[in-house]
Amino acid sequence: MKETLNDLKTRRSCRAYRPEQIKKNELDAVLEAGTYAPSGMGKQGSMIVVVQDQELIKKISKMNADIMGADIDPFYGAPTVLVVFSDTETPTYRDDGALVIGNILNAAHAVGLGSCMIYRAREVFSTDEGKAMKKKWGVPDSYEGIGNCVIGYAAEGGIEAAAPRKADYIIRV
Repeated sequence: MKETLNDLKTRRSCRAYRPEQIKKNELDAVLEAGTYAPSGMGKQGSMIVVVQDQELIKKISKMNADIMGADIDPFYGAPTVLVVFSDTETPTYRDDGALVIGNILNAAHAVGLGSCMIYRAREVFSTDEGKAMKKKWGVPDSYEGIGNCVIGYAAEGGIEAAAPRKADYIIRV
């Protein structure tokens, strides 16, 4: 229990990655954790697409940056991108997908990987190009992009210390 609580308290977003690919057993552990996220009525209405092809990652990253109107790599050079989709026919689909992402981020930290959630998956995969990718990957039309999780080994300086918790974070009534 103490280890789990420590992992939750010490996980931070990573914004710089080493180029080497993560190990299969680390990836498998993170993916399995994602599949155990809570979901409304136990529907398990989410899917995780694993992207490790560097050219495809660059393409999706550019699409993401274009939506922001920025000329940057929003994926911070991460060697693996996990795109989480959820079925819009499930009433709790956005929350379910966010919980999958939370499990992925925490599991990545627990196995020694850096991670960061990157927004704009909904917008990227609503474009014609994004819809074509979804179709190629076998993601049903009713599934919407919830978020991207970039994971890999943290580069030096890629993770900053946590900010102090705000004083009024918790209200007891």
